[in-house]
Amino acid sequence: MNFEQLKAQRADLAYIAHWVAPRAHVLDLGCGDGVMLDYLQSDKQCSGYGIEIDDAKIPECVARDVSVIQQDIEAGLAIFEDNTFDTVLCLSALQMMKNVEGTLRDIARVGREAIVSFPNFAYWPHRVALMRGRMPVSKSLPYEWYDTPNLRCATIGDFAALANEVGLDVLECIALHEGKPVSFLPNWRGSLAIFRFKKKTA
Repeated sequence: MNFEQLKAQRADLAYIAHWVAPRAHVLDLGCGDGVMLDYLQSDKQCSGYGIEIDDAKIPECVARDVSVIQQDIEAGLAIFEDNTFDTVLCLSALQMMKNVEGTLRDIARVGREAIVSFPNFAYWPHRVALMRGRMPVSKSLPYEWYDTPNLRCATIGDFAALANEVGLDVLECIALHEGKPVSFLPNWRGSLAIFRFKKKTA
């Protein structure tokens, strides 16, 4: 898979991919159908594993030649030693975690750097929906309140505060909309938040 193919399928992943160094050893948490690792392996000569719990996604990963471990993310990181990976990805999966704080600590433990993304709950259509008395439904939050897999709702500011509390050093923070970075009023106009971080050194 080349960059243009990735961009056509997932513009957000195409933007995030430039943060992953060539030949990096990568762990992709909640890797879905394996499209990101497929691109990183074929175009940037990266190696690594995906972790995915969904039965239906495992054959898709295998078909893409992606090494995948079927495991719950919150239980799956204990099998890896400290600093096993150059980069850990947790893309649009963090909001599904019960223990976000513990998951972040584990991500920072097993990876030298990490990239997480999540739907920005402060995105302006979400605010408008709440003002109208309804839970938001959008491209980044496509589920109704009664069937959503999302357990946590967060804004860019919320994650920045938690990252500091957990002992993470935020290297970059970007808001995207339709795969493009938003520089003006990002917490209002960005539908997806992306953070690149590492564990703070003493």
